[in-house]
Amino acid sequence: MIELLVSPEAWAALLTLTALEIVLGIDNVIFISVIVSRIPEPNATRARRIGLALALVFRVVLLSILVWLIGLTEAVLTVNGQAFSWRDIILIGGGLFLIGKATHEIHGEVEGLAAGANGKDHGSSAFLLAIAQITVIDMVFSLDSIITAIGMAQELAIMIAAVVIACFIMYASSGPVARFVAAHPTTKMLALAFLVLIGVALVADGFKFHIPRGYIYFAIAFSAAVEFFNVLARQNRKAGG
Repeated sequence: MIELLVSPEAWAALLTLTALEIVLGIDNVIFISVIVSRIPEPNATRARRIGLALALVFRVVLLSILVWLIGLTEAVLTVNGQAFSWRDIILIGGGLFLIGKATHEIHGEVEGLAAGANGKDHGSSAFLLAIAQITVIDMVFSLDSIITAIGMAQELAIMIAAVVIACFIMYASSGPVARFVAAHPTTKMLALAFLVLIGVALVADGFKFHIPRGYIYFAIAFSAAVEFFNVLARQNRKAGG
């Protein structure tokens, strides 16, 4: 452990892996922000905290069982000459879940089917449903994140440190992101479109067709920048009116 603290290579690996984990965590933050926007406060804050705590727990647990995790990449099923591992199956299932959930939410927004006052779902059942959905998608994102970490770093301590730092940064950013999404309906629609895009990328990964994440994150960043200026324009019109 002391050797790691004084090793420039270890610090470089930690910084690189932390940055990558933060980028991979963007998907998780967007999903949690959309889900909790359906729940009134203070349950929304509780759901967000529980969701991010689960994300951290899943990542640390998966890192602690590396041998089993690496085994998930071995083929367990072959269909028409296409081999699938448990990782592929989980990614396909998670991607389809994201696409289905985002499509359902978009339909509700467009058709005006939001439940309750101000489109909020009240009651403990809505809270528990949100936690269940966050748990499912946390497992999918955690799996992809940790497999990436295994490929980039050799020391378990570096992997765990990077994951913990990234989760704390996700926690710090999730509140402002969730409030912004809840306050701006058009931003929520954009976030739902992102989830469809991310879901398609996960399904493609499951079928061994890798879509470079740089393309996806560029599209998200560009669209977010356009929406940011739209929000500013609306605020300026209201102030001028």
